[in-house]
Formats: sequence, C-alpha cells, structure tokens
Amino acid sequence: MTPEDKVRGLSCWTGRVRIEPLGGGITNRNFVVQDGARRAVVRIGDDIPVHQILRFNELAASKAAFAAGVSPAVLHHEPGALVIDFVEGRTLAAEDLRQRPMLAEALALVGRAHRDIPRFLRGPALMFWVFHVLRDYAGTLRDGGSRHLALIPGLLDEAARLEAAVGPIELVFGHNDLLPANFLHDGQRLWLIDWDYAGFNSPLFDLGGLAANNGLTPDDEAWMLATHFGRDPDAALWRAYRAMKAGAALRETMWSMVSEIHSELDFDFAAYTATNLDTYHAALAAFEDSHG
Repeated sequence: MTPEDKVRGLSCWTGRVRIEPLGGGITNRNFVVQDGARRAVVRIGDDIPVHQILRFNELAASKAAFAAGVSPAVLHHEPGALVIDFVEGRTLAAEDLRQRPMLAEALALVGRAHRDIPRFLRGPALMFWVFHVLRDYAGTLRDGGSRHLALIPGLLDEAARLEAAVGPIELVFGHNDLLPANFLHDGQRLWLIDWDYAGFNSPLFDLGGLAANNGLTPDDEAWMLATHFGRDPDAALWRAYRAMKAGAALRETMWSMVSEIHSELDFDFAAYTATNLDTYHAALAAFEDSHG
C-alpha cells in the first residue's frame, strides 16, 4: 500500500478526496487533503525506534498542544496516520526567526508550550534527554556500520563534557525540534507544529535548538535568555545554555547520520549531516572559548 492509498483509505473523509503532496517533511510523508467538508494535513508515519519516535506520544502531545492554543487541532488518527486541521499560512525560514519581532513571537509561543501543555497532557509521557539520545544514536551508528564511525568516540567524549556542564535542570514540556519549518504563520499568529520528538526536558534545549537551527547572533541569544528567564543571564546560565545548545546541534547532526543509513525518504542526508556538523563545531567552539 502506498502512502497515498493509506490516505485515501482513512475513515474520516466525507465526499470525494483530493490529495496533494506536502513538501518539507524529512521524518514523515505529508499530504494536504480536500474532502467534502474541509482541508486537512495528513501525516503518514509509523513508529521510528532508531529515532525514539513513538506515535502514541506524538498524538498525545498534538492534542495537548491544541488545547494549550499552540498547535492546530487533531481531527482524526489511525495507526500510522494523523489528520490535523489545515492552517492557511507559510512556514518560516531561518531568516524570519532572525528578525527580532518574529523571534519574540516564537519565543512566547515556545514558552506557552513549556508552561501550558502539561495541563492538558493525558496518558504516559516521555522524557527527551538529548545526551541519552546521543548515546543511543552512537549505538545505532555502530550497529549499522556508519561511514562516520571514526568520529563517534570523540563526539561521545564531547557530549559527556557538555552533559556535565548543563548541570541540574528545570523540567518543562519541550517541543525538542525547533527547526524554522516547524513554525507556521497564518498572517495573524504563529503555530508550532510536528510533535514527533515532544517530551519533558530542560527549556535550554528548545532555546539552544532555536538558536542553533536559525543562526541567531550572540546579541539575539542574550536577549532570548533575558526575555525567557526574566533576568540577565549570569555566567552559570550562559555555561549551561551554551552546553545545551551544542548538545542540540550535535543531536541534529547524529540524527542525520542515523537517517543516512535508515531513512527511505528522498532527501540528501549526507549534505544535511555536513551542514549540521559545521553548526555543531561552531557551537562547541563557543562553549569551549567561553569556559576554557
């Protein structure tokens, strides 16, 4: 059965169904569907154990995110398929989030997710701890004979130093994948979409991911930390933040390394790995330059 066949076979449709592929997804196959009643986005994807993606968790987080006013409504779900209300708008690019007004709007939305989603979350909940993910990715890369095996011991040593530098954490409900394409603007407001990796985490991971994935400047980062925490960042907060930012960049890098050998989607993961490895090295250098 093709993904399109699975979409057509969902039990939620009324009337004739028109399906259009929706680009941008590098974990799922996504479609815009028009039936007799409405337009909807359909995400087709099963559990992906090598990436610790479990669809029960994505569904629970998506429902809670809608209840918290963060994400569009879940209209229907079946095994391997999630149907979400269509929002007319545009996905953001990194240059959008480097504009201070848009960054402020995104930061407020992420803060709402951190604060409010736990009020609506039902059922079992996952923890997303990036340093566990990195260790697990390393095992997956060894098991799969990755072309990057020579890098793994050094990356794990660096990750251990970063984890120690993060220290004790505040616990919030994180999105944990703040790529610019996961922000959607409808002309009036922002929406945060795609909850594949959602779970309880330090807020520093989302903040570090927001910075690493969108090329924020040090001035942007200082403003972001002061705004989020309500105080100017001291040396201890900067140290923990820079360590987590480097961890977030390393996770995106190793995610791509794993995808090189496990994903069947048509995407240039090798180039994505190279780009994110450069981002990680810059984040690690910023951490080490600041702290010796």
